[in-house]
Amino acid sequence: MHLAEMKSEIQSATGAPNWYALFTRHQHEKAVAFALSNKSHEVYLPLYRSVHRWQDRAKALWLPLFPCYVFIREGMDRQLQILTTPGLIHIVKWGGRPAIVPKTQLDAIRQVVECCPTVETHPYLQSGDRVRVKSGPLMGLEGILTRKKGVARLVVSMEMLGRSAAVEIDGLNVERIGPIPVPKLPSRVSVSA
Repeated sequence: MHLAEMKSEIQSATGAPNWYALFTRHQHEKAVAFALSNKSHEVYLPLYRSVHRWQDRAKALWLPLFPCYVFIREGMDRQLQILTTPGLIHIVKWGGRPAIVPKTQLDAIRQVVECCPTVETHPYLQSGDRVRVKSGPLMGLEGILTRKKGVARLVVSMEMLGRSAAVEIDGLNVERIGPIPVPKLPSRVSVSA
């Protein structure tokens, strides 16, 4: 979703409850989500399973898919209550107002986390082929197709945060819907005296 689409979705989202992004201190996402839940807020913290190996053992951990971010539904009328949560740094804003997270992007992340056991964080991409999944539990989902060690991955992005998540996918199960448009840079204007 590009800037113009985000603007139109934000303008059309006036009836339904909106989701917002909160920026937390490093490794405080779970504590912030728990504290806000205890304050009667609806929160969403997408997690993925990762196995960490040390010299003497290996342990499976549940880590935030988007480090330092927690999502909250509504509650912007209680910003002081939100901002006084330990571990929270600020509410993500756009144009001086709390930025609404596009519902389509949040739904895509939910779908990936719920359907795929091998989700992992992925560097945010701005170039590549945009694809749509043709069948299976992720049918209709759109993202960017990449390859890592010969395995096709679908990258779903939260553009507002500059963060992405990737899941393995059969490359034959996607259809190309086009490249990501590159924003035009303003041409230089020179004034000679």
